[in-house]
Amino acid sequence: MLAPLLPRVAAGDAAATRECVARYGRLVWSLARRFCASAEDAEDAAQEVFLDLWKSAARFDATAGSEVTFVGVVTRRRLIDHRRRLSRTPTTQALTDTFPAESEVPPELGAEAALAARAVSRLRPEQQEVLMLTVCHGLSHDDIAKKTGLPLGTVKAHARRGLIAVRELLADPKGPESIQPDSTMEERS
Repeated sequence: MLAPLLPRVAAGDAAATRECVARYGRLVWSLARRFCASAEDAEDAAQEVFLDLWKSAARFDATAGSEVTFVGVVTRRRLIDHRRRLSRTPTTQALTDTFPAESEVPPELGAEAALAARAVSRLRPEQQEVLMLTVCHGLSHDDIAKKTGLPLGTVKAHARRGLIAVRELLADPKGPESIQPDSTMEERS
């Protein structure tokens, strides 16, 4: 039977710390690999386990159980905590992954954007402003009403009517080429 290392770790013995990693590293690693989805997560979790072992080494009581049992219990608890923390952490993506670079934009998308811009340019100025604040700046109807001083119902009406008009202009049977940037929606009616 091996002599317990945790009392020496609790006393600050650096050699005991290295021996503890050598003795229990495989146990901690194998449990971490079972609990974690990736090897990278398992490495992080194993590191957390050993940090907690150093902090809680003084709590080890040889009369309550074996040292390997104590290490196993601490490992299991830290791995459960690690898994819970990861499940609560929202995942994010870099914007560069979401949006293609300008050189990657297909030519037809550029043409479609130009057609949509021409369709928006044919709207009344109030509708243009509301749509630009909504689409480009991500403002809510309430925020737009506060920013422009327009009543909330008017903002909603401008947004709805503007989108309907853009949709009609883009679906024009004459084709999208019929949209002229200098004409207005009133002239179309």
